[in-house]
Amino acid sequence: MAATRVMASASSAFSGTVLTRSPLRGKPQSLSICFRNNRVLAQRRRLFTCTAIYNHEVQTREEGQPETLDYRVFFLDNSGKKISPWHDVPLHLGDGVFNFIVEIPKESSAKMEVATDEHFTPIKQDTKKGKLRYYPYNINWNYGLLPQTWEDPSLANAEVEGAFGDNDPGMILSFSTLTILCSKGTLTAIRDWFRDYKIPDGKPANKFGLGNKPANKDYALKVITETNESWAKLVKRSIPAGELSLV
Repeated sequence: MAATRVMASASSAFSGTVLTRSPLRGKPQSLSICFRNNRVLAQRRRLFTCTAIYNHEVQTREEGQPETLDYRVFFLDNSGKKISPWHDVPLHLGDGVFNFIVEIPKESSAKMEVATDEHFTPIKQDTKKGKLRYYPYNINWNYGLLPQTWEDPSLANAEVEGAFGDNDPGMILSFSTLTILCSKGTLTAIRDWFRDYKIPDGKPANKFGLGNKPANKDYALKVITETNESWAKLVKRSIPAGELSLV
């Protein structure tokens, strides 16, 4: 993950997607690529709501109950056929705009992820030793992936010593245009969160490359291009997929 967790500075941000809300009601909903948190302390509700962007042909369907081992969020095309948010949702929307899939919604702690080893790669909650995983405290921004990208674990990052791909899609932070990061202290808060979140589990603080500074637009776009090229090799089977699902 270290190879592509790039914080773009506000002065050189690149465009994300424009979002509007459309709640899930237990049946397929259209206009969905991203998710937002919809849980309140006073009342147990669904973990996700659907949010709409430019693609009107994508739907989602929940299977199982949130915060259980069986819970999955599947993506569907407009005929109701399952598709992969990793492989079938395009990376580019045109005019410098990218699709972005939110796995972990802002102000939530459940460690959600695309299940890269399952058919159609639905979103599920991560597990460790058979138990659902949670961060020790809420994440304060949307966190997710860029579709059609892949961090090749055999490739080292030339700019960050010791950093290799983590065999997952390229990860990124809140992406409804990254100018959101211009809020005073936001970049520092993001860096501190990722530095410290493993400490409550008795692990040391994480370390960062690039002089602990956010990357600029050109660097971020370079990483996106590289991981998209790695994904293309993966789906063409030029690189062994191992347990990764290419469906």
